[in-house]
Amino acid sequence: MEIVFYIVPVIALLNLFLELKRDLMMLQQNSYRNERYMRWLKNSQDTTSMPRLTACVVLGFSISTYCPTNVAMYLIILFAVFNSARLLRAKYKKPLVFTNRARRIYGVAVAISVIVIAGISVAVGDLNKINSILSICGFAGLFLYIASHMVIYAANVVLAPVEKNINKKYYNDAARILASMPDLKIIGITGSYGKTSTKHYLHRILSEKYDVLMTPGSYNTTLGVIRTVREYLKPYNEVFIVEMGAKQQGDIKEICDLVKPHMGIVTAVGEQHLESFKSIENVQSTKFELIDALPQDGVGVVNDDFEYVANREVKNVECIRYAVNETKNASYTAKDITYDETGTRFTVVGGGKELQLHTKLVGECNISNLIAAVIIALRLDVPEDKIRYAVEKIEQVEHRLNLKRTPGGITIIDDAFNSNPTGSKMAMDVLSRFNKGKRIVITPGMIELGEKQYELNEALGVKIAECADVAIIVGEYNKEALLGGIKQGKMNSENVHAVASFNEAQQVLATIARAGDTVLYENDLPDTFK
Repeated sequence: MEIVFYIVPVIALLNLFLELKRDLMMLQQNSYRNERYMRWLKNSQDTTSMPRLTACVVLGFSISTYCPTNVAMYLIILFAVFNSARLLRAKYKKPLVFTNRARRIYGVAVAISVIVIAGISVAVGDLNKINSILSICGFAGLFLYIASHMVIYAANVVLAPVEKNINKKYYNDAARILASMPDLKIIGITGSYGKTSTKHYLHRILSEKYDVLMTPGSYNTTLGVIRTVREYLKPYNEVFIVEMGAKQQGDIKEICDLVKPHMGIVTAVGEQHLESFKSIENVQSTKFELIDALPQDGVGVVNDDFEYVANREVKNVECIRYAVNETKNASYTAKDITYDETGTRFTVVGGGKELQLHTKLVGECNISNLIAAVIIALRLDVPEDKIRYAVEKIEQVEHRLNLKRTPGGITIIDDAFNSNPTGSKMAMDVLSRFNKGKRIVITPGMIELGEKQYELNEALGVKIAECADVAIIVGEYNKEALLGGIKQGKMNSENVHAVASFNEAQQVLATIARAGDTVLYENDLPDTFK
């Protein structure tokens, strides 16, 4: 019977270490920033999740005078086994990536856990009785499982000076590499949305003439840019396209201080990440940190379709304004935009030229992003015929208004990467143009909109009712706002479905979708949102 005392610390520690791994994943998704991690904890209510509440009940009963020690051990083992199985089976949209930094944090978190458990066992247990020590280890392991968020938080705090020194070393190395390439043309791209697509389009067009490197994936932070420079930049590269993201003021300036861009594109200033920026004015000032950082002979390219781009004066460098709709002060515009089953035809007008183009892409947002890329290409003397050829060959960026067709004859519009007020409206407008069958939208709504979270998702609900025939609302986070907007738009309630997960959404879709229908996937919330 005493074997249970040997099993309990092992199982309790396994359960704890698996939970620490999940907590580390969430810290990683919050950019290793403790303030963002704590904000996520507050909003997600993960500290009061059902597994943790169950653990609290098990621990409370186990240490009570009414529960025999051996029974307590069995209860802890039972909980730890079932919860460990749950954690091992869990699938995540963005799993933990065990980078060197993640390994360091996890290692310190494990060390903290072992030290705390050992300390509690020595302080509380009877050192002359092995069963006493082992049982206390089990209790302490379960207690730390309940408080695992704080263990990860503490590990991140402990390692902060170490990470700062490591990052400084990498920063200096990247700066050295860039300084050794004075002829490298560096182009920065930022915006509330559209920057990743614009980066890909510009890369494809400039590659017709130059050897071009762009920051891969979502490497749009200072550390991501540093890693790109150190691992990917080669002496023969002629152009370096740097995507610049920001979650707070100063983020883009920090990247610019490193790479020193010669040209810059601001694709949009909108109500994105208001939770951290607090106001759209703060978003504007942050995005324009790129334009403000350009040298006197630099060129800024900015999108006047957005009010908080159009009303921002630029006096430090030459500023080229472009637009699809708000063309009053724009130097470059698009006209004769037509859509068909092959994509989009349009004409870029500006600089005394009219450039007729065809692309596989759909949606005004993509036309807008292409104009910005064309402007830069023209300034870098890429021949018009090469621009025309490259635009024709550009492939859709995955999960950004990506058009697909299934073998069953259903058209899929994949806009799942990152929804925002402007992008979602454009996606709905694209959906509305398909009228051969039912128009179905699947969405959990938009996130990180601060005080406007409800208002803007309610407006999206109204737009859904206007443009779609069927709505499938996923999750709880924006459910009330979306359903409220859809009700205002007077969509038939029989065509509105609220489900808990994307798996359930797929099940509903399977019962209603037919050949000729069009399905829009608008946003896909990360694991940090329910």
